[in-house]
Amino acid sequence: MSLSQPSGNALYNRIGIGYDNTRRADPYIAGRLASLLRPDHGGRYLDVACGTGNYSAALCNLSGASWFGCDQSLQMLRAAFEKDAGVSWSAANVEHLPFASGTFSGAICTNALHHFSDLARVLTDLRRLLTTGARCVVFSATREQMQRYWLNEYFPDAMARSAATMPTEAALLRAANEAGIVLRSREPYHIQPDLLDHFLYSGKHDPARYLDRSVRAAISTFAAHAAQDEVARGCQRLAMDIHSGRFDDIAMTYQNSGGDYAFWAFEAP
Repeated sequence: MSLSQPSGNALYNRIGIGYDNTRRADPYIAGRLASLLRPDHGGRYLDVACGTGNYSAALCNLSGASWFGCDQSLQMLRAAFEKDAGVSWSAANVEHLPFASGTFSGAICTNALHHFSDLARVLTDLRRLLTTGARCVVFSATREQMQRYWLNEYFPDAMARSAATMPTEAALLRAANEAGIVLRSREPYHIQPDLLDHFLYSGKHDPARYLDRSVRAAISTFAAHAAQDEVARGCQRLAMDIHSGRFDDIAMTYQNSGGDYAFWAFEAP
């Protein structure tokens, strides 16, 4: 594994400390990624912005294929490397991936779009790496979905700043079109109570989770976009609303039939 230092990763070097205490591969999400990607036992597959490699490792185990994971954060990659999961790890800038054209039979990207300053550029370079007919499966929220999270009620400024970094659905489709990959399916995902991966909206049905500092520490919305005073006020109000029962009424006003996240399956024609 190369540990040369790419730029722009200070946040995730910080978040990476203790990240896997609350973040792990959820079996349902891993299963849907595998089903949509359709990995072949003899193929090579890439996890773009793999973080600590939870989903790279899970899909390597599920598929038996050759898996590669790349990320900018050395702290994240050190945790990935310690998993000894049979995955090849690389430190890399996602806009300039260090692989030859046509290297991969498919790729995944989970909960990372908001970290890409130029989404079209990332997808264009990813398209370069894919063989004809290869799939790229993205698991992410869009800006529109984030605006329907009840977290907006308690942490409005942090959520507004965080949502602004997330592409709209239209922006994602434009970037994919510019990159030359074709959307084959969009599958909405609604947060389930038994979700094991504690990303941003994982506590949709368990609001007390956000009162745990260690959970917030592994979520970029809180680590990068939230002022301490807003977090303190929001947590105090959230705790009061949970205790009084008012929270349930508030949460009902933030329902979204379009899903909290979605699986996007693209194909390289």
